[in-house]
Amino acid sequence: MRVAAIDCGTNSIRLLIADVSGGSLTDVARRMEIVRLGEGVDSTGRLAPEAIERTRQALLGYAAEIAELGVDRVRMCATSASRDASNAEDFRSMVRSVLGVDPEVITGEEEARLSFTGAVHGLNAEPPYLVVDIGGGSTEFVVGFEKVDHAVSVDIGCVRMTERHLRGDPPSPAEVAAAEQDITRAVDGALRKVSGHGTMTLIGLAGSVTTVAALALHLPKYDSGRIHHARIAYDDVATVTADLLGATVADRRDLAVMHPGRADVIAAGALILRIIMQRAGKASVIASEHDILDGIAFSLA
Repeated sequence: MRVAAIDCGTNSIRLLIADVSGGSLTDVARRMEIVRLGEGVDSTGRLAPEAIERTRQALLGYAAEIAELGVDRVRMCATSASRDASNAEDFRSMVRSVLGVDPEVITGEEEARLSFTGAVHGLNAEPPYLVVDIGGGSTEFVVGFEKVDHAVSVDIGCVRMTERHLRGDPPSPAEVAAAEQDITRAVDGALRKVSGHGTMTLIGLAGSVTTVAALALHLPKYDSGRIHHARIAYDDVATVTADLLGATVADRRDLAVMHPGRADVIAAGALILRIIMQRAGKASVIASEHDILDGIAFSLA
């Protein structure tokens, strides 16, 4: 069966077209666009018309590729920004008109389950796992062995924390301290709820984690093959985080592995990862390129 999975988050929209057979996925196409759907949602409570239009333009390209590649089933999941917005129906109507299916505005718990499924499939590491999916508006914490035992979603993400706290370029020490306090409070609460301290392996998902991994590995360019399942030490994450917080957006954008649309929010994403590792007592994190997209694709089979 050929399936198409679309994940629309606060910062990016991504497409996976894959053939599913015998419990495994074979990639046909993966795409990612930075559309910043959740721009300003934390302060206004609404999706901006220009953000909806950026997302529409990306979806038009995805819809054309889905038609061209003969996909059998399509599922689109929309996450933090479209859960929070008072005008979410405008977004849903746009998706129906472009894609021909309704977007599923999933709960944080469902988002966590799908992310866990994608992350642990084919992973050779010691369970139980703590899977953290650092998005633009929220971060999911999931604990389990082969399936989810505990999950929680909290409203800390790279876009939300940047807009709320890290407004300077680079952010001031006072801004960083305020972000650290906000993130630490949320992380401690999440770890208590999911019993995250008792896990053996920390797995990090999404663009903030994979970009930090690429920087820690000193890659000359972004290389998903080298990043996937790379184990990154806490000290390296801390170094990368400090460097990003001390850099301007222009300096971050010049880094060889940096997606230009991620440069203004990557420092917040790195800070979230560092604090999770610190508060959970984890000496390393395994970066995974497989995440909610893969979970959505498996769900279609």
